[in-house]
Amino acid sequence: MYAGSMANRPRSPLWMIVLALACEEPMHPYRMQQLIKQRGKDHVANVAQRNSVYQTIDALVRAGLIRVRETARDENRPERTIYEATGEGRRTLAEWIRTVLSTPAREFPDFPAALSLLGPWITPAELRAMLEARVQALEARRREHDTPMPAELPRMFLLEEEYMSAILRAEIAWLRGVIEDLRAGRLEPPTEAEMRELASLPGAPSEQAMRRLTAATKRKRRRV
Repeated sequence: MYAGSMANRPRSPLWMIVLALACEEPMHPYRMQQLIKQRGKDHVANVAQRNSVYQTIDALVRAGLIRVRETARDENRPERTIYEATGEGRRTLAEWIRTVLSTPAREFPDFPAALSLLGPWITPAELRAMLEARVQALEARRREHDTPMPAELPRMFLLEEEYMSAILRAEIAWLRGVIEDLRAGRLEPPTEAEMRELASLPGAPSEQAMRRLTAATKRKRRRV
C-alpha cells in the first residue's frame, strides 16, 4: 500500500493528473486520455507514449490510490474498465498538490547539464548556432502556449499556461543575451593561462587531462 503520509511528491506529473481525473469521477482510461488532450494537460505531463496512461493507472492501482469500480460494455464498443479513486488516493492527491505548490523540487533537466559540460570541441560560433536553434524551437512552443483560450474559462484554470509561457519567455530572453555575448566576443572559451589557474581548485582536471584540453583547444582554434 502506498501510504499518503510517506509520499510527499508524486512519481510524475502524469501520476498526479490521472489520479485527479479518477478523483473527479469514475472513468475509463480512454476517457482520461480524451480529457488530458482536451484540457491541455499534455502540455504539463508526458503522454507521448500511447500506453503512458495505462501504465500510470496500473501503478496507481498497485499503490492503492485508485481501484477498479466496474467493467462496462457500451453498444458496439469493446469492454472497458472503469476506475475510481480510493480514500487514500484522495488524501494523497491533496497532499501532493500542497507539497508541489509550496516546496520547489530539486529537478535535473538535461539542458543545464549539457551547459556544464561545454568543452574545447565546441567553438563560440558553434555554440551560438545551437543556442539560436534552441531559441527558434522555444519560440514555436511559446506561441502554442500564447494561443488565445476560450474567454469563458476562469483564469484559475489557465495558471499553468501562464506559468509555462513565463518560463519560456525568461529562457528565451536569457538565451538571446548569451547569443549576443557570443556574437560580440564577450563570451569566449578560457585561455590556457586561465585553465592553468584552475589547477589549484578542488575538482580541477589532472595535469594530463589539462594538457589534452589545452591541446584540443589550440587545434580547434587553428581550424576555425
